[in-house]
Amino acid sequence: MKVLDSIKNEVKKRMENDSAHDFEHTMRVYKNAQKICKKQKANEKLVLSAALLHDIVSYPKSAKHSKMSSIESAKKSKKILEKFDFSKEEITIILDAISDHSFSQNKIPKTLEGQILQDADRLDALGAIGIARVFATGGSLKRPFYNIDDPFCKRRIPDDKIWTVDHFFQKLFKLESLMNTKSGKVEAKRRTRILRKFLTQVKQEL
Repeated sequence: MKVLDSIKNEVKKRMENDSAHDFEHTMRVYKNAQKICKKQKANEKLVLSAALLHDIVSYPKSAKHSKMSSIESAKKSKKILEKFDFSKEEITIILDAISDHSFSQNKIPKTLEGQILQDADRLDALGAIGIARVFATGGSLKRPFYNIDDPFCKRRIPDDKIWTVDHFFQKLFKLESLMNTKSGKVEAKRRTRILRKFLTQVKQEL
């Protein structure tokens, strides 16, 4: 679709260099969304447009206003979408999907298109890529890998603002149960097993 190629080029020019939420992340979410769309009766053009635009604004995780990234992405996306031949209803569906996708916003998407985007984005937080992203973010924020006294949060509440491995317990292991679509749940289960195997190996090496 030409419109998707045009949006893709627009996004690539605008995205800032954040290793966890960079253009490569956007394209992985795009591909995840494509796969889920094949098994759902959703409007693929709207889903993929939302996937391309979902992180066009991405504040650092350490910023006080980081939770506003999805809301600001929706606002900026509106101006981009108005350049193309989308109806007002289609733009609303895309913007709702973008504003609702974020884990930190704790929202359940209103539409199937939004549910697919949310699943596609969450899948990129899991599996081998998810592990790489966790440690890329932790390293950029200069956080230690784990709590020496209790690395796997057996006797304490996880705090991923301090320790990187805590993010597995504070967020990542919750995602499998929060997926919206059947195919999203199946893939999340597979990728979550990879996370658990990784931590099992870490435990053996400590």
